[in-house]
Amino acid sequence: MAKQKGLSVFVSDTGVIAAGYKHLLTTHGIPFEEEGHTEAKIVSAREVVKSPGIPNDVAIIGQLLQHNVPIIDEIEFAARYAKGKIIAITGSNGKSTTVHLTYHLLKRAGFHVALAGNMGHSFAKCMAENIYDYYVLELSSFQLEGIKNFKADIACLLNITPDHLNRYNHAIAAYTKAKLNILRNMCRSDHFIYNNDDAIINQQLNQLAISPARYPISILTGAQPPPVIYSSNGAFHFRFNQRSFSINHHLTHLPGPHNQYNTMAAIAIATLTGVSLDIIAAALPTFHGLPHRMEWCGAPQNIDCYNDSKATNVAAAQVALLSFNRPITWIIGGKDKGNDYTILLPIVKKSVKAIICLGENNTTIIKAFYSLGFPIQETDNMGSAVDIALSMALPGEVILLSPACTSFDLFENFEDRGNQFREKIKLCIAQSKK
Repeated sequence: MAKQKGLSVFVSDTGVIAAGYKHLLTTHGIPFEEEGHTEAKIVSAREVVKSPGIPNDVAIIGQLLQHNVPIIDEIEFAARYAKGKIIAITGSNGKSTTVHLTYHLLKRAGFHVALAGNMGHSFAKCMAENIYDYYVLELSSFQLEGIKNFKADIACLLNITPDHLNRYNHAIAAYTKAKLNILRNMCRSDHFIYNNDDAIINQQLNQLAISPARYPISILTGAQPPPVIYSSNGAFHFRFNQRSFSINHHLTHLPGPHNQYNTMAAIAIATLTGVSLDIIAAALPTFHGLPHRMEWCGAPQNIDCYNDSKATNVAAAQVALLSFNRPITWIIGGKDKGNDYTILLPIVKKSVKAIICLGENNTTIIKAFYSLGFPIQETDNMGSAVDIALSMALPGEVILLSPACTSFDLFENFEDRGNQFREKIKLCIAQSKK
């Protein structure tokens, strides 16, 4: 996009640039280097667009700061050229589902809308390829750190739970500050949707002067007055812009209380952009969620199997466990991020009948749940994990892959982990039919 806008561009990477990206750079006449930075060349730049995954404490960032070179994020850069409305969605968990459901509702309404951000689709690349009326962006805390003039027309904050704290000196306040940067530059004509049941969000909002109109969401009962957006008696209720309406829960296929927040946020965004209630009601049943996020994979032996491989932290696993009122055989484990599993003890004691640890080192997990007294087994193979789970679970129960850990000890990524689970379930179903 920068090249398209007539800017002089140079790409520098400490790693090896993938062949496909090299071809793209060469095709567009963009010079690049890999496996190291040429410091003198980089610090002579007028501006640096930093990949959000690069920590702020690496040497080259320090050199840029010493030379007073402005450092921004790709989201900030692309937003300079955006002519359409920007819908920005963040949160520790639920971002991808909410972003995709929002996009689905707007697309079904016939809007010219793009999906970009923290899910593999660059905002800048999207801008370079087409001009849209609406941009639905999933934004991570890393991406929000580097914004200065970026402004959302509609912002949504789903939740804040401890995650990526190694990036923020293990301080939840610093992580929260990055998330709340989504409100930066918003004005009174803009809209802010947020989780009213999240204690961290409410604590921080009470300390801020917020310009955009607020739309709090709640699923807790008995709140007086009821929040603007809330869930009760089997329906989602909305009261804003001199308008009230309700939508039945049965119109959505997304399970669990966490998906009630996600669904209400997406419906609110669609309504604020002008999507009619009839279109929303028709579109909701056609959205079946995303792969690796509470994805139903089948029911071998009449046991429902769910792939929640994207649950790479404790909070994500917690909402998955809370989604069922049937006994769960839980597949957990992977590369630990310093997780505190003790917060899961009450729900695990109530809902889990057995644990299969799937990781290279399961010591922390076993120590956390050993006192509960139910079966805990270990394996380093997905096929074995599913076989063990099927030997423990009974018809009508649930097998849940919700690892609470990253996947990089045994798998390429969370997609690989989830795909292996799904394929094993398919194989088990096929074998049962022979």
